[in-house]
Amino acid sequence: MHIRIGFENRVRKAILARLKQAYAAGALRLIKRIHALLHLAAGQTVAEVADSLDLGEQTVRDYVRTFLLNGVDSLVYHRPSGRPPKLTKTQRKELAALIEAGPEAAGYDCGCWSAVLIQDLIQRRFGREYNPPYVSELLDHLGFSFQKARFVSDHLNEGLRQEWLQTAWPRILRYAQRTKALVLFGDEVSFAQWDSLSYTWARKGQQPTVKTSGKRKGYKVFGLIDYFSGRLFYKGHTGRFTSVSYQAFLREVLAQTRQPIVLIQDGAKYHTSADMVDFFEQHQDRLTVYQLPAYSPDFNPIEYLWRKVKKQATHLRYFPTFEELIHKVEEKLLYFAKTPSEILGLMGKYCDSLGTAVA
Repeated sequence: MHIRIGFENRVRKAILARLKQAYAAGALRLIKRIHALLHLAAGQTVAEVADSLDLGEQTVRDYVRTFLLNGVDSLVYHRPSGRPPKLTKTQRKELAALIEAGPEAAGYDCGCWSAVLIQDLIQRRFGREYNPPYVSELLDHLGFSFQKARFVSDHLNEGLRQEWLQTAWPRILRYAQRTKALVLFGDEVSFAQWDSLSYTWARKGQQPTVKTSGKRKGYKVFGLIDYFSGRLFYKGHTGRFTSVSYQAFLREVLAQTRQPIVLIQDGAKYHTSADMVDFFEQHQDRLTVYQLPAYSPDFNPIEYLWRKVKKQATHLRYFPTFEELIHKVEEKLLYFAKTPSEILGLMGKYCDSLGTAVA
């Protein structure tokens, strides 16, 4: 039997309002009931609705019958009394594995878990009906928290990363300790005049605003930090990052030091060009170069420094002129250059990421 229903605009608005309330309350059954009605109104058959919402066809027909008798008043959430029945230890382990595998692996057409989605997973998989607050409590006990995801390159080579951790990095440390060399992690950064946004506390309903010049200019900075002492070398300029400007920076660093230098850098083109290969050969008596594994900024502690400088110097700040931006960035860089203990603190994070044993 094919059921066709339609809603007046006033009724549809009332149904959508109830749906919003149902999501806020985590009323999974009511959410399915309302979606069943909306899908039928959109032209789906009872069988299609039942299949998409994991319901029985008779259940869908009962939803329609109840709605025809009582209208929008039938779309009410009744909180179940008492605590929900607990999952067994085995079921909890299975639930944790399902969550770690992601929603798509569990059959959902999305990539993000929500409390309501996990509530649905628990009901489908284990026949238990939890409300979202209790789902959150359960997830906390299982060792989960609500977090923002991060990107990981699909070009990342885990084998090379492990080789760096287990072989290259310990070898570098032994060599540096034997020769009393500086171990300098290098990278570059650009500070934008058009400002950078960040999180801050503000009145509810009043999103913070920051003036911006809209000028697409950036202050470029080369940087190196020493693993052992926390010493910072840096050089700002207004041009592009090139092999020529990189060589000029390294010559200044060589002139400021007398020790051998182990330079650890990423694979940027101006780090690895033919001109740079010649430059490194010319200075091989003082300069030993190592390349970090590709797509591994988490192995470079200077990345943490750049984040701190941006947070203190440019986040949520207005720079009407380029000169004001340069002044503020140089001020913060000078502060870190004078406080190597701050940079050594960043090295601590780096050591944690590599494993304290090799440090």
